Amino acid sequence: MAEVVENASQGIPKEPATELELELAALARAEHGEPFRLLGPHIVERDRAQRVLVRTIQPYAASVSVIVEGRAFPAELVQPGGIFEALLPVDYRNLEARDYRLRIRLDNGDITEMPDAYAFPPLLTEFDLHLLGEGSHWQSYDKLGAHVLEIAGVQGVHFAVWAPNALRVSIVGDFNRWDGRVHPMRSRGNSGVWELFIPELKEGMVYKYEIRSRRGELPFLKADPYAFEAELRPKSGSVVSTLDGYGWEDDGWMKARGKREWLAEPISIYEVHLGSWRRVADEGNRWLTYREIADQLIPYVKQMGYTHIELMPVMEHPFDGSWGYQTIGYFAATSRYGKPKDFMYLVDRCHQENIGVLLDWTPAHFPADAHGLAEFDGTHLYEHADPRQGRHPDWGTLVFNYGRSEVRGFLLASALFWMDKYHIDGLRVDAVASMLYLDYSRHSGEWIPNEFGGRENLAAISLLKRLNEVTNERHPGVLMVAEESTAWPAVSRPTYLGGLGFTLKWNMGWMNDTLSYFAQDAIYRKYHHSRMTFSMLYAFTENFVLPLSHDEVVHGKRSLIDKMPGDLWQQFANLRLLYTYMCAHPGKKLLFMGGEFAQRSEWYHGASLEWNLLAFPEHQGVQRLVADLNSIYRREASLHEVDFEWQGFQWIDCNDADASVLSFIRRARNPQDYVVVVANFTPIARENYRVGVPEPGYYRELFNSDAQYYAGSNYGNGGGVMAEPVPWMGLEYSLPLRLPPLAALYFKRQ
Repeated sequence: MAEVVENASQGIPKEPATELELELAALARAEHGEPFRLLGPHIVERDRAQRVLVRTIQPYAASVSVIVEGRAFPAELVQPGGIFEALLPVDYRNLEARDYRLRIRLDNGDITEMPDAYAFPPLLTEFDLHLLGEGSHWQSYDKLGAHVLEIAGVQGVHFAVWAPNALRVSIVGDFNRWDGRVHPMRSRGNSGVWELFIPELKEGMVYKYEIRSRRGELPFLKADPYAFEAELRPKSGSVVSTLDGYGWEDDGWMKARGKREWLAEPISIYEVHLGSWRRVADEGNRWLTYREIADQLIPYVKQMGYTHIELMPVMEHPFDGSWGYQTIGYFAATSRYGKPKDFMYLVDRCHQENIGVLLDWTPAHFPADAHGLAEFDGTHLYEHADPRQGRHPDWGTLVFNYGRSEVRGFLLASALFWMDKYHIDGLRVDAVASMLYLDYSRHSGEWIPNEFGGRENLAAISLLKRLNEVTNERHPGVLMVAEESTAWPAVSRPTYLGGLGFTLKWNMGWMNDTLSYFAQDAIYRKYHHSRMTFSMLYAFTENFVLPLSHDEVVHGKRSLIDKMPGDLWQQFANLRLLYTYMCAHPGKKLLFMGGEFAQRSEWYHGASLEWNLLAFPEHQGVQRLVADLNSIYRREASLHEVDFEWQGFQWIDCNDADASVLSFIRRARNPQDYVVVVANFTPIARENYRVGVPEPGYYRELFNSDAQYYAGSNYGNGGGVMAEPVPWMGLEYSLPLRLPPLAALYFKRQ
């Protein structure tokens, strides 16, 4: 609609502005949502003849020419704000991007030439847009974000972003003086997607999206949700990065992974925070790089006998103190330790050494930082608008809108991305419990029931099921692990049986009961004996991981060694006993870094582990014990092959609370292959303590946590014991044992 403009100097109304003039004015103000209607080449009628008009916006240009086949066609400034037009003969009616360039003399006198970004066609197909809208584009990271491409023989970067409620979206960076007028993007209609190819832009350029919301606020800047790389905090720009070209050398691991029967294999996980495992003290306490970590961490993990490492989130995050759990870049490996291909190198090296790599992944919440996902296009796009659904009360973060298809697609693509591009062997999904319950950590009136009036988050449940189905369909052999702290049923059961579909679930009940028991002075442990036996009432209801994670050694909870009661000797003996008991208990294993050598202080993300403690024999002893336990655990099928069925476990005596002794048998698939485990949870050495066994013969003392090699008292059974034909605890034979104080023993029949 035209408008009348008054001549301010004479008070005489001007001719009404044309629709084109209004649109050009909106374009110059960066308020036009369809720049391709105006910019680039167009066939126009001028002086009763068809001409080719090339229009460009160059706010910092003193003059512009269009160069075609060596001919220069000067452009006229037709609108304040840098809108230039050049008329070309109609012979150029089929003008394409490769056929002409813009020669620009800038306001500082510099002259540059470039192809015209507004001469290139859209790249996203209607099918792409359909799948993105449906939330089923598993490689959406190949379509959205920034990608170095060659189009029509011209190299550049294609950008695409989902912002359905934006009036206008522009790409800004140093390459255009961070001015949103220069590169407004093409709207793809109802899909809510915007895209633009900027020719001759290169990898390594820093950029953001400048968004003007339909709500009328001033434009604001957002990092790219699909960026593969980001600037190092406190900067927050996205970085154009390509993930192609890395030469993977892990074919053997990747081909074998899908055929592995992981539930019947040993899984011993070393949980690591890359920024504090080890630092370079003589260089300002700096972090190790991904490549330095590969050179130092991998030999150590092999020496210690772990099968996997689990990395606390490496996805980009703005605040070190969040440890990565407040993620901004769901597709970006953090730049703290290097470039994306450096992280690929770390994973590749692990695989070459037969070490699996798991990542912590955080779909339960995201931070409200201004440059992140929060109110991304000026509206509550990724999160719920209602704080009763969209804000997490514990962490001050925002909760994803799991019912929105595009958000589901974003999260599913993120999970697949780390497997597709980085060969990751599985994800530990953080804070699953907070996703499952609408009233999680909320009081009455602070949550909204589901459509049936219940507290279950049906959209999140659906997402988790689809997550596990898709990851296992596309990447057989990956491990999907749930950190789930409630009694939600069938977390690690297939979705076709009504489960959530995870491979494994953290056994938080075992962890809490066990650490609570060990915190008791030995004289009182007999009154808490049931805490050590209760786990066997539910041990086979899920596929459990036994976690002694970072969460147990922070925020005043004290380190594992410092949780142990008694004098110094008893503390170390208790810790050795804990690890030996844990190794024999059904379930896969996880231990946070530093625990393997009894770090004394609580973990702190800003400092290296206390490696200096290994100068002391007690700490050396714990480290040796963990390495030997991992070795025995991998070697003895009875300790890992039947972790999730009763056939793999048999109590010998679970009722000797007065002596605080437990004894049981772990069996392999072959029931004749078994290990007898006896644990004494008091500092009293016991002579001639009888334990039943199923067969006659010589039982070799396979392991003794009190061995002198581990800085123990070296009290034991001289290498083994002959079974006697004395029935005991329902078994036909028995072993008369010497039980060392605060120690556990493994025996195997020869």
